[in-house]
Amino acid sequence: MFDKGEEDDCAGESWPKETLSSIRELARDFGVSVRALRFYEDRGLLSPARKGTARYYDATNRHHLQLILKGKRLGFTLSEIHDMLRGDEAKPAGELKLMPEQIVAQISHLERQQSELEEALAALRRVHQKLTESACRFSTP
Repeated sequence: MFDKGEEDDCAGESWPKETLSSIRELARDFGVSVRALRFYEDRGLLSPARKGTARYYDATNRHHLQLILKGKRLGFTLSEIHDMLRGDEAKPAGELKLMPEQIVAQISHLERQQSELEEALAALRRVHQKLTESACRFSTP
């Protein structure tokens, strides 16, 4: 990790170092895979500085990754998160750019998923109970 005030030559260009993290450091700090970070970069969600093939992530990238992970926890797609990150600079730190109708739609979506999961769990429990009862009947002398 680089400290503030240091400078380095990145592809022939001099740039100040705030606190920069390598891809492995960022992955470790956030508990995600290096592959996920590359995927987020490919999708335009992160834009690290480059030096050769090395990627270096600044505070803005860390903030965006925090919002990406928060958006994923809330069940949003990466496309939706990408749209939320646009104009992020105007939002207070740690918040996603959400419209009230987006929130209501996401709540409805998650409630539907919850209902479907509860139905699937109930069906599996019924099957498991039947199998257990059958096994008990056949094992009794």
